[in-house]
Amino acid sequence: MALLKSGWLWRQTAVLKRWKLNWCDLWIDGSLCFYKSDSRRDLELRVSLKMTCIDVRTGLECGGVNPPESNPRENLIVLHFRDGSTLNLCANSEDESLAWKLTMLDTRRNPVFQYDPYDDSYQAVPLNGYHTVYITPGAGPGTHQVVVQRDPFDGVAESVALGLLAGVAAGAAMRSFLWMPLFFC
Repeated sequence: MALLKSGWLWRQTAVLKRWKLNWCDLWIDGSLCFYKSDSRRDLELRVSLKMTCIDVRTGLECGGVNPPESNPRENLIVLHFRDGSTLNLCANSEDESLAWKLTMLDTRRNPVFQYDPYDDSYQAVPLNGYHTVYITPGAGPGTHQVVVQRDPFDGVAESVALGLLAGVAAGAAMRSFLWMPLFFC
């Protein structure tokens, strides 16, 4: 997976609304990853821009958001999501916040291509936010960490069907026990 942009961004936490400095990576598949440091070892948050983000605003467009201390309002970046929530970010300069905005907007629009060595061609990959593989640098030189994100509802239909079948079998067994006293009368 190709890395489009990376750097330090301030991120406002959801609960306490305090500002935290995070290293951010924006991948070509639309994943915006937040790490504790630039070593990329401790992933704090991953946001899929292609799946969830509907708008990116910067600077004076970000009404009602106060930037961290010693940063002007022009450095703000606000991501608006489909569920109505927002993610407040702040860059170190106005130019940097505009660069992040443009890259995030391009990431949302552009398809992801995968190289097929057998046909010597690139093919568009259909987007699936749950079956995605991310490769990040590992602990030592030449090592990599592979993170596979899977669908949390994978296999739910089979579990529901099995539960319904068990419920029907239990109901049939209980029904036969209810008629048993009438047979002894």
